[in-house]
Amino acid sequence: MNKTIQTVESAAAGSTFIIEDVYPLIDGGRFAVKRIAGERVEVWADIYRDGDAVVSAALIWRREQDREWRSEPMTPDGNDRWSGAFTPHEPGPYVYAIEAWTDEFATWSHAVARKQRSGADISLDAIEGAGLLTKAHGARQDAAEVIVRQCDDYLQTGDVTPLLSTELGEAMADSQSRPDLTRSPLFPLVIDRDRARFGAWYQMMPRSQSQISGQHGTLRDCIARVPDIAAMGFDVLYFTPIHPIGKTRRKGRNNAPVASETDPGSPYAIGSAEGGHDALHPELGTIEDFRALVATCLEYGLELALDFAVQCSPDHPWLTQHPEWFKWRPDRSVRTADGPYSDIIIPDFASVDRAGLWNAFRDAMLFWIDHGVTIFAIDNHDTAPLPFWDWLIGDIRRRHPEVILFSKTYARPKLMKGLAKLGFAQSFSYFPWRTTKWELEQYFGELTGYPERDFYRANLFVNTPDLLPYHLQSGEPWAFKSRVALAATLSGNFGIFGGFELLEHEAVPGREEYLDSEKYRIKQRDWDKPGNIKPYIAALNRIRNDNAALQQTANLRFLNIEDGETIAFAKEAADPANTVVAVIALSRHVREFWLPLGDLTIDVGGERRHVTALENLLTGEQSRIEWGGIRLRIDPDRDPALLFRCLA
Repeated sequence: MNKTIQTVESAAAGSTFIIEDVYPLIDGGRFAVKRIAGERVEVWADIYRDGDAVVSAALIWRREQDREWRSEPMTPDGNDRWSGAFTPHEPGPYVYAIEAWTDEFATWSHAVARKQRSGADISLDAIEGAGLLTKAHGARQDAAEVIVRQCDDYLQTGDVTPLLSTELGEAMADSQSRPDLTRSPLFPLVIDRDRARFGAWYQMMPRSQSQISGQHGTLRDCIARVPDIAAMGFDVLYFTPIHPIGKTRRKGRNNAPVASETDPGSPYAIGSAEGGHDALHPELGTIEDFRALVATCLEYGLELALDFAVQCSPDHPWLTQHPEWFKWRPDRSVRTADGPYSDIIIPDFASVDRAGLWNAFRDAMLFWIDHGVTIFAIDNHDTAPLPFWDWLIGDIRRRHPEVILFSKTYARPKLMKGLAKLGFAQSFSYFPWRTTKWELEQYFGELTGYPERDFYRANLFVNTPDLLPYHLQSGEPWAFKSRVALAATLSGNFGIFGGFELLEHEAVPGREEYLDSEKYRIKQRDWDKPGNIKPYIAALNRIRNDNAALQQTANLRFLNIEDGETIAFAKEAADPANTVVAVIALSRHVREFWLPLGDLTIDVGGERRHVTALENLLTGEQSRIEWGGIRLRIDPDRDPALLFRCLA
C-alpha cells in the first residue's frame, strides 16, 4: 500500500498527529483513484498521536469545483486503524481528505470514569468537565439543548453522572473546539458513470456497411445495421474514423505504398480539402445523417463511440492554415511517419503554438460531443506527449464528466499504465496474447490486484482492425467462442471488431493481421452467413446483463482445478449479492474434471454461506454440490464455456 504521512504540531495540545498508510491512493496521491457513480468509496488510514487521549477522525470530500466539504465519520478498527466511506452520485473529479483531532471532552470523560471506578475523588474533575461544556460552540439545536440540560443537572445536584452520559458525549463530539485539528493532503478521485465499468463494444468500419458490392457505405447503411447489433446485446457501437481521407501518400490494398484510383485509403489518414477532425467523409453522408444515427442508437439502447486519432494526412487543412504545428524537413517537405504509417503526419505537440494545436484537438472533440458522442477511443496516442493527455483529459472531464475516454494502445506495459493513471477511463490490455492458463491467471491477478485495480480498467477486445491473433487464424468455431467467452466474463468491458461473429480468419502469412484488411479497402458481408456465432454472443451478453457479478472486473478469484487446459474462476458482485462461476476450455479436446467449491461462500442476507448448488445460466439446470465440489464435462465443439450462478 502507499504511505502518506501528514504531521502537524499543535502548540495548544502539545502533541503530534500522524495520518499514514492511506488507502486508496495512487502513487501517494499524485494520480486519481477511479470509482463509479453510486459506488461506495471506502477509505482506510492509520491515525494516531502520543498519549492516551481520545482521537476522533472524519473523512471529508467534495467535487473538485465545489467549495463546501461533506463529512463522514471514521471509526477505529483496532491498532490505530480507521475506516470510513462516502458515496458520490455524480460523475466528475473529486477530492477527499482525512481530518483528525483530539476529542477533549471524551478524553476527560474516559479519565473520570476510570477514577470513579477506582474510588478516587473526582470533585475537581467534575468542575473541569463542566468548564468544557462552556466552550461548546456552533452546536445544532438538539445538541445545544442536551448540553444545557446536562450542565444544569450537574450544577443543581453536584452529581457528576449527567456529565458522563452517552447523550452528552455525542452532543459534545461535534460542538467543541478542535485546536489540534489535523488535515491530510487532498487526494484526487475520479468518478465515472457506469458505462466505464460495464459494456459490450461492437467496432465497425462505417464504409463497409453497404450491401451493394463495391459501393461505399453511408451512415444510413450504418443505421440499418443498428437493430442487428443491438440484438446481439451490445451496448456501444464503435466507429473507426469518419473524417475525410487524404490522397497524398494514400495507401493501397494491404497497406501497399501506392494506391490505385479506386482504393479508398486508410480512415486513419485524416484530413483532405473537404475538412479535418471536425468534418465527415463526404461519401458517408451529412451531419443530419449523423444526428439520425445517434438518435437510432439511443432508441436501441446503444451509445456511439468514435475513434479519435491525433494525426493528420498530408492533405489536412491544418498544414496550410497552421504550418507551425508541424515539423518540416530541409527541403520544405513535411515530416511524415515512418514505414507502414507513411500516409500520416504526427503534429509537433511542442511547437511554438502548441496551445493552439492542443486547443484545436480539444475543440474537435467538443464538436462531436455537441453532436451526441459520449465515448472516444483514443488512437495512436502514445505518439503525443503525456502532458497533452493530462491536459485534454482534465479539460474534457471538467466540461463533460459524462464523457468516457478509452486508451486503445498496445504500448509498453508501464506506458499503458501511465496513461491509465492520467485518467483514461478504460484501456486496452494484453489479453489477445494471454492464451495459456498460467498466463491468464497471472495477468488478471495483476490487473485485479493493488494498485492496478484502483486505476486500470481493461477493455478486452478479442480482435481489432489491426489485430487477428494467431489463435483465431484456424477459423475453428470453438476457439472464437472460447476467446469471446473469456473476454465477456473476465472483464466488465469487452469488444469485437465486425467480422468476428462470422469467424473471419484469413491472415497475412506469418503475421497477426487480416489479409485484405478493411483499413485499406471496402468490404461487404452477409451478416447472417451460415456458421456465424451471433446467437452465442447474444447469449453471453444476456447472461452478463442478468448477473451483476459479470458487470465488474475487480472481484475475481481463480479456482484450482487440476486441468491445465481449462480455466475456472468465480466473480462476486458487491450489491446485490450475485456470484457466478465460469469454467472455460482453452483447447479443443473434450474435458472431464473435478471443480472444487468447498471454500466458496456467497452472501445471503448479509450472512456468508457455503455454495450448495450451481444453476447453469444457459439451460437453467441445477446441480447439487457434493463432497465439496462437482464433476464437470466440457465439449468445446458444442460450447467451450460453462457458466453457473451459485446458490446456497
